[in-house]
Amino acid sequence: MTFLTVLDGAQGIGGNKIHVEEKGKGLFLDFGKNFGKYGMYFEEFLKNRDLRGIHDLMYLGLIPKLNIYRKDLVPSDLRVDSFPAPDVAAVLVSHAHVDHTGNIGLLDLGIPVVASPLSLAIMKGMQDSGVSSVDTETSYASPRLPLDESGLMLRADKKIPHTCRESICTTRPRDELVAFLSSRPGQEGPGAKKFEPAPCRSLDNVALPFAVTPYEVDHSVVGATAYILRGDTTIAYTGDIRLHGRLGEKTRDFVHHAKDASVLIIEGTRAGPRERSAAVTSEQTVYETCLADAEDQEGLIIADFSPRNFERMDTFSRIAQETGRTLVVTAKDLYLLHALGCADGTCRYQGLGVYAELADIRKRKWETEVVMGKASHQYISHKELRNYPEEYIACFSFFDIRHLLDIRPESGLYIYSACEAFSEEMEIDFRRLWQWIRRFGLEARGFAIRDDGSPEFDSRYHASGHASADDLAWIIDQADPDVLVPVHTENHRWFAENFGGVRIVQDGERLTI
Repeated sequence: MTFLTVLDGAQGIGGNKIHVEEKGKGLFLDFGKNFGKYGMYFEEFLKNRDLRGIHDLMYLGLIPKLNIYRKDLVPSDLRVDSFPAPDVAAVLVSHAHVDHTGNIGLLDLGIPVVASPLSLAIMKGMQDSGVSSVDTETSYASPRLPLDESGLMLRADKKIPHTCRESICTTRPRDELVAFLSSRPGQEGPGAKKFEPAPCRSLDNVALPFAVTPYEVDHSVVGATAYILRGDTTIAYTGDIRLHGRLGEKTRDFVHHAKDASVLIIEGTRAGPRERSAAVTSEQTVYETCLADAEDQEGLIIADFSPRNFERMDTFSRIAQETGRTLVVTAKDLYLLHALGCADGTCRYQGLGVYAELADIRKRKWETEVVMGKASHQYISHKELRNYPEEYIACFSFFDIRHLLDIRPESGLYIYSACEAFSEEMEIDFRRLWQWIRRFGLEARGFAIRDDGSPEFDSRYHASGHASADDLAWIIDQADPDVLVPVHTENHRWFAENFGGVRIVQDGERLTI
């Protein structure tokens, strides 16, 4: 008998935490951060307290009430012993977006992660170059100790080494990837916190409760993987998926093999009648649209697209080459490109510029040791962007916009090439972004602000990372499952009205399949 429990991600977009179990043995499909639930209580300047471990998240219901979390994150006034402790042999990661990986760092460090080489590289690279917190400790953790005798507050101890989580690679890992996962920039410095690596093994050499077959699929981040689990029941899990990107044939290959599955767990971000009639923008359309804009521009061009959308970065790299410009990325972008190279042996940063941010980077060892060590001659200063704007395309997001205060462009083009606003907070951000664009005399493409203050978007500038409603229908028709479980969606009704065998579940509901 097979049990399936969608602990999170059943009733909204993101935060997938799906437990599958047979004969008392199980594993998770993703263990992501649910931004919708977090946003009910927290925002940029109001966050859960690291000093309290998982207390705040558990008390507010932002993580499932389970007894599978790191013991060093449980303060003395939080009792988890009475909560269920399901068996978790591993977490199968579909891709390296935070809404699918963002709560892994809270799990017991004895639980390994299964992921593609590129996903493992991105997760580790993001942690190395990001802000340290209990939420971000996906690949390695800094164990906490009680701050005092009360045990109410927890702190990291510099004398205790960073402890790695075991990695299980869907293919045989390259030596360079193993080395990347087994070290941390700055660890050899005097007085630095040491790093205790963990094994990185191939999935072929690991016994799991199910026979797990990974399939590379198309999404807006490289390394995306769908899985087929074979046990008493065969289950196919799409993760986030699409057909209209460059790896669309990979997705079709997965769907072909998913015909053997009796259960299909499918994302439904774009499910619904409105999305069925909406035109699907391809990456080629984005390229052609943005190239036409860039060809007529004499000033600085700023390209704003989603973090880790390396396909979009490649699109703007092509545009830069064809317009005689240099694509300038942030140091963090280049560090992640280095991480990807460790995973697959491809050098992706030749010919790129690296923006020389005006900041004290002495503590950013990932930049001073790795980025500067590999690309010191590729750094571009704010003065160069100011004096020769016609020579560059700068990859800046909204959170990089403050660099304009140093560059001080007098004209130019701001191309917004990411998703539409889907929350009130995002609409506020776009109104702020509009003020920056106007302040520096830039022309905007991809979005505008209406008279009523709401943002309006041009679909030609962004290819979604998710399958359209028509493509979701094709996937379901081809796979033809006996049981269909939609997750990562706000439109369950569309599934129920159009397909048989649909099981609409609530967060925490357990299915027997």
